[in-house]
Amino acid sequence: MSEMIDQKPERKPAQQMPNGSANKTPGSSGSPRQPFLKRYGAFFLLLIAGTVAGLLLPDLGKAALNNTLGSFKEMLSVLPPIFVLLGLLDVWVDRATMMKYTGKGSGFKGVLIAFLLGSAAAGPLYAAFPFASVMLKKGSSLFNVLIFIGAWSTTKIPLLAFEASSMGIKFTLIRLALSLVGIPIIALITDRVLGKSGMEEIYALNDAGQPPAGAPMK
Repeated sequence: MSEMIDQKPERKPAQQMPNGSANKTPGSSGSPRQPFLKRYGAFFLLLIAGTVAGLLLPDLGKAALNNTLGSFKEMLSVLPPIFVLLGLLDVWVDRATMMKYTGKGSGFKGVLIAFLLGSAAAGPLYAAFPFASVMLKKGSSLFNVLIFIGAWSTTKIPLLAFEASSMGIKFTLIRLALSLVGIPIIALITDRVLGKSGMEEIYALNDAGQPPAGAPMK
C-alpha cells in the first residue's frame, strides 16, 4: 500500500516538432509582432510634421490637407476591391501552391510569374503592398515579391499603353527592355543587402513567420 502511495505520475517530456523545438501554445505566432510605435512611427512623424507646418504656414497646411483628403478619397475607391481580391487569393491559393511556383527555389518560373502578376495588375503602387504581404505569408520568396512590386510599378500593361501613345513605341520598348533587366538586378541587390535581420523585420511586419531556409545571411 505504501509503495502505491509513494509512486508519483511521471511527467511526459514536451513533444518535439520536426525542427527540434517544443510545441508552442495555440495561437502563438512564429515571430513577435513589432511594437505599435515602431510599426506606425513614420505615420505619426508625418502627422506631427504636417500639423506643425499647418500651424506655422496656414496656406501650406491647407494645401497639404486638401491633397491628403484627395488621396484618402482615392484610396477609399481603390482599396475595397483590392481587399476583396486579397480575400479570394488567400482562400483559393494554398501555401503549398504559392511556394511551388513563387517560393524559394522556384527559379526562372517564379521570376516569370512574379513579372506577369505585377504587369497584369491595375491600380496605384500602394495597392501592391497588401498583395506582397499575402505573397510573403503564402511562402513566396522575398526576391520574387520584390520583382512583383517592381513590375507593378514599371511594366504594367495599362501604363505601357499610355506610355506608347505619349512617348512613342521606340521609347516604350527601350524603357521596357531596361526595366526587364533592371528589376531583377535591383531585387537581387536588395535581397542580399537586407541580410537576415532586415528580412526578419519584413516578415515580422507582415506576420509571415520566419524567412525561408537558405535566406541570405549578413
